[in-house]
Amino acid sequence: MNTEPAPRWRRLEPDERKEQIYACAAQLFGERPYSEVSTSDIAAAAGVARGLINHYFGTKRELYLEIIRRALTVPRLAVEILPEGSLERRASAAIDWFLDMVTSQERMWLAAIAPEGIGRDPEVDRILDQADRESADRVLEAVGLSRESEFGNELNAVVRAFGGMVKAAGREWLVHASLTRAQVHLLLSKSLVTLVGEIFPVIQDGTPPAPPSPRQGRD
Repeated sequence: MNTEPAPRWRRLEPDERKEQIYACAAQLFGERPYSEVSTSDIAAAAGVARGLINHYFGTKRELYLEIIRRALTVPRLAVEILPEGSLERRASAAIDWFLDMVTSQERMWLAAIAPEGIGRDPEVDRILDQADRESADRVLEAVGLSRESEFGNELNAVVRAFGGMVKAAGREWLVHASLTRAQVHLLLSKSLVTLVGEIFPVIQDGTPPAPPSPRQGRD
């Protein structure tokens, strides 16, 4: 006869419980459209009372917006773990990290870059814009720059434009299967090296490049 005491569920600290709810919600929103996920579904998956979701996150919409913000924001950790070495090596590692992250939460990331289920309004646009700006800041930090530096706003805008290509390449890979992961890695890492190594210096110089000379006659 087994005399071992029955196992008890470990009592989670508030931050742990909040992260558990977040993780369960992110998984459900990645598997189903926004309209088909209820707070009751999230509470059941997380093993908590529905009121606890409201306590930590507010409404379902507010929880979903937080998931979108996190899914699209590059954390500072991604910069801290980059290896020392050449720009090419660091760019390759950064893109590898990004592709690994996208792979681990593919459905949620795809839903986040086009959050059609909740509609577009100023609040959604603000969150998407903030995520893009913060992610661009991480790229600047990775090369020793800041948005607060001279021409920092311009550099941040250039990285945000690159971010548009990142999202498009991700969809070509994950949705359309028109590119492989290796091809996406090549495209993004080479583009990032060009951006930092060639475009940034021109912007920081403060002098726009001279326009090409007009063609003399016709070929």
